[in-house]
Amino acid sequence: MSVNWKSPRYVETNGIRMAVFEQGQGIPVIMCHGFPELAYAWRHQIPAIAAAGFRAIAPDQRGYGNTDQPQAIESYDIHHLTGDLVGMLDALEIEKAVFVGHDWGGAITWAMPLLHPTRVAGVIGVNTPFLPRAPMDPIALMRAAYGEDMYIVYFQKPGVADKALAADPGKTLRLFYRRTGMTIAEFDKRPAEERNLALVHALQSDEGLWPGEPLHTQDEHEFFVNAFTRTGFTGGINWYRNFTRNWHSMEGVTQKVDCPALMVMAENDIVLRPSLADGMEVFVPDLEKHLIKNCGHWTQTEKPDELNRVMIDWLKRRFG
Repeated sequence: MSVNWKSPRYVETNGIRMAVFEQGQGIPVIMCHGFPELAYAWRHQIPAIAAAGFRAIAPDQRGYGNTDQPQAIESYDIHHLTGDLVGMLDALEIEKAVFVGHDWGGAITWAMPLLHPTRVAGVIGVNTPFLPRAPMDPIALMRAAYGEDMYIVYFQKPGVADKALAADPGKTLRLFYRRTGMTIAEFDKRPAEERNLALVHALQSDEGLWPGEPLHTQDEHEFFVNAFTRTGFTGGINWYRNFTRNWHSMEGVTQKVDCPALMVMAENDIVLRPSLADGMEVFVPDLEKHLIKNCGHWTQTEKPDELNRVMIDWLKRRFG
């Protein structure tokens, strides 16, 4: 049976109602989306992983889509977000699962074996590497490196980015969801003022100047636009507003992933560069890596067949 994207299953978890989409039977594989995504971001992976003999599960995470959106910013910290997944496992009567995460979902996925090791059988990072706790507040580091207009720093101001992104959800999502417009080497040759990741400035500019080609079909675009028109972007942006809180609360947590892991890197992801995964083996001893060529940030949609092949190969070898 294929996934009905208009009719999720709902579970009560960690004080919220969470929308869950699933297909297949076998060892559970939980797929965690990033920003500004939805469970629907895994639409190419769910049927393939189910067909390979696994139970493919993807939630709309806290603040997104059909899942509840608490008001308080601190309700979106790392402990709430990982706690949501633990509660989802309980509701689905699952003891352990393999967790897959892309973008912000990757950060949550890598935190699961640190905070809830007994519930994690394995981890797959898609673009997002394991990054050990920074030596200082990450927002301060990003502000120093990129300035106030860098999108993550800009997101820290309550209400400001929310309003800018929600003014025209269609345009916002067309800006985010684009195929690779350039290689990392080409990006790094641009003038400094064009390398500060000031996405909101780009949003206010002429679409004809944006690099890269639109990624989604019209139907896919409309699915995302309908969801974010209804919810706005505040829930997802609130994840970013917990960088500093997460940094403080993770002090003293042992930085070691003690389970099998796969890191899938995308050659031309300018933000989550393959080089960020260098040295991961120190913190993730049981690690395999794979590089997907000619791929930007949206790996699940840009290179779905290769991503599916790599994940299924690893899943079958390690859990088949």
